[in-house]
Amino acid sequence: MNIVTTIIKSRHSVRKFKPGEIDGQVIRDALECAAQAPTAMNIQPWLFGVVKEKDTLQKIADLTDHGKFIAECAVCFAVFGEKKETYYLEDCCAATENLILALQAHGVSSCWVAGEKKAYGEKIRQMLAVPDMYTLVSLVAAGSPADITITKKKEMKHIVFYEGFKAE
Repeated sequence: MNIVTTIIKSRHSVRKFKPGEIDGQVIRDALECAAQAPTAMNIQPWLFGVVKEKDTLQKIADLTDHGKFIAECAVCFAVFGEKKETYYLEDCCAATENLILALQAHGVSSCWVAGEKKAYGEKIRQMLAVPDMYTLVSLVAAGSPADITITKKKEMKHIVFYEGFKAE
């Protein structure tokens, strides 16, 4: 294994955070990594929001259906995509993954919370005063882990095929 695969394999969703802040340089580096994500035709249809104020984190958490823990994170990143671009969803998901892996490389835990297709997406866009040309793709709650629960992943033999699928 190398450092990149070690980081990828060590990443797990964390929903319980210790109080505290994340260094501004770590946030900046993670955002720079997000902006380096692959993007169709180099359109880069993303816009990244950074939320650290506790009142705003609570409001976002209250709007979500499965992101109540956002209220306790140190920082929440909101990834928006330009609705008019054909591949905004794919591009912004790639950026979200880069963001999460960069945070992990700095020892910051996170959890991806859905934004696309969620009724609360529009409310969060409006609350953060993001222009209407964007839609919420994802939220990433991040901070120092208070608790880590590691769930078992499926075995490779159940999820990989070579040269064509053959049912057993």
